[in-house]
Amino acid sequence: MKEIPLWEKSNLTLEEAAAYSGIGINKLRHLSDRDDCDFVLWVGTKRLIKRKKLDAYIEKSFSI
Repeated sequence: MKEIPLWEKSNLTLEEAAAYSGIGINKLRHLSDRDDCDFVLWVGTKRLIKRKKLDAYIEKSFSI
């Protein structure tokens, strides 16, 4: 099966999101635990990061 590049995936695991964004796994976990986080998608207990919304969040943030 052909592997899809990270920049083409719509949802990323925490490990993929950390590699993609340069933000640590623990920091991504902390950010996505918040109730107002709009870039997290829960599939049962699995946490996926919405890549485009994460990009938008990083773009508008001054510091993380």
